[in-house]
Amino acid sequence: MSEKRIKRKKLHKKLFTKNRLVILNEDTFEETFSLRLTLMNVFVVASLGAIFLIAVTTFIIAFTPLREFIPGYSSTQLKKDATELALKSDSLTAILKKNQAYISSIQKVLTGELDYAKFNKDSILAAPTDTVPKKDLSASEAELELRAEVEKEDKKAQQTPVKKKK
Repeated sequence: MSEKRIKRKKLHKKLFTKNRLVILNEDTFEETFSLRLTLMNVFVVASLGAIFLIAVTTFIIAFTPLREFIPGYSSTQLKKDATELALKSDSLTAILKKNQAYISSIQKVLTGELDYAKFNKDSILAAPTDTVPKKDLSASEAELELRAEVEKEDKKAQQTPVKKKK
């Protein structure tokens, strides 16, 4: 026989040899517990136990608030607070720009660089806002002709009765 086959037979014999695990009471030498095991059974039970332990740990971490204690995970409340603060800071920045424009306009009036009669608070506050350029939205001649044709076809379709098939 080849060496590989001999080694396989020895390994098979070691894995499937039945052994007995006995727990004895030390004072009376009374057998408390007895169990027949093979090395393969011990390996399978240990592997299944490890897989079960990993699965339970993953489940606990993934679906409970315990995950917040792991570095890199943030709480949902923290995320909500961060988005609220970002929105507030954006609005405060816009208000600050308006106030700065208002103050600079008042400074111009006080130093005499701006004529007092031309000063209007509403125009200053409206100035920094971006305006969308207006486009000509009137229909072209080709579009008007197409609309007229479609209306004629709709009128014809409404006037002709629909025949029912039996």
